[in-house]
Amino acid sequence: MDTDLSLYHMIAGASPVVQLVMLLLFIVSMISWAMIGRKYIDIKSATKAANEFESRFWSGKKMSDLYEQIGAGRNNSHGMAAIFESGFREYVRLRKQGNIEPQFVLEGAQRTMRVALSREIDELDANLAFLATVGSTSPYIGLFGTVWGIMNSFRSLGNAQQATLASVAPGIAEALIATAMGLFAAIPAVIAYNRFSHEVERLETRYETFAEEFSTILQRQAHE
Repeated sequence: MDTDLSLYHMIAGASPVVQLVMLLLFIVSMISWAMIGRKYIDIKSATKAANEFESRFWSGKKMSDLYEQIGAGRNNSHGMAAIFESGFREYVRLRKQGNIEPQFVLEGAQRTMRVALSREIDELDANLAFLATVGSTSPYIGLFGTVWGIMNSFRSLGNAQQATLASVAPGIAEALIATAMGLFAAIPAVIAYNRFSHEVERLETRYETFAEEFSTILQRQAHE
């Protein structure tokens, strides 16, 4: 009697525990791919926005005009523009009070920029922890399904009157699918996590560099 070793038959014929592992890995993999796509778009958009803002900032335009163009304090900007907006808004607010030393005006603007920078990085870091978790745990979840499936196969083999390779091969094959699915979920998540973490670090460095350069400009203006 021929044994059907098609993928569908092996999954359908697996034990409930192995099927549950496969279903969990499939769901996790789909969520992971959705997050990878979304994070790719977010980081690409943030990088493009940073390039465009730097071009506008260093074009020689007055900071007050640039501030008006990017939202004038309406908190609808993101990335480097949000850092500039928060810092310049606080700088102008403190300068208008008139009785504050230039040093404290600058420190207030710097604190506000640090808060804005942290907020922007937190948004870029969102869901990266999930990708790291998927990459580190999925192979073990798949291995659990494999071990459970092989245990069932050998248990059935022990109860059989005639033990043959053909009788145990389907059970082992369907159990190994769980390992394959675990790797399928883990490998893209690990690659994406490493790539996105590197891109976020590069953006964070650019944000910090801009904040320091902007602080230098504000320092010169504060003492004028």
